[in-house]
Amino acid sequence: MAANQIRPYLLAYDIADRKRLVRVHRTVKGYGMPLQYSVFLVVGTSRTLDELLGELDDIINPKEDDIRVYPLPLQFDADQYGRQWLPGGIDIPANAGLTDALAAMVNAQNIRVGRT
Repeated sequence: MAANQIRPYLLAYDIADRKRLVRVHRTVKGYGMPLQYSVFLVVGTSRTLDELLGELDDIINPKEDDIRVYPLPLQFDADQYGRQWLPGGIDIPANAGLTDALAAMVNAQNIRVGRT
């Protein structure tokens, strides 16, 4: 995969200290869209991800905190169960599935950070 290819990543964290938790949340929110309290969809290149992880490395305590990043395939099938599953501001058709919704989120993130 090309280093400059834009792709989605799933980033999740577990931060032990409340002060660090707030800083990590603000930092990740600048790069991605929250899916749940500590789970984000981050869309970008490997360079973007490295930049984010570098910022997080300056915040966390690696002996107490945990951050995980999973690259997502560009085409995938997913399901959702339960209450609301998309952050506000994402415009998708009412009958769209999770895969369509995630694609809309990727597009919205690209527009938000000027990657149209």
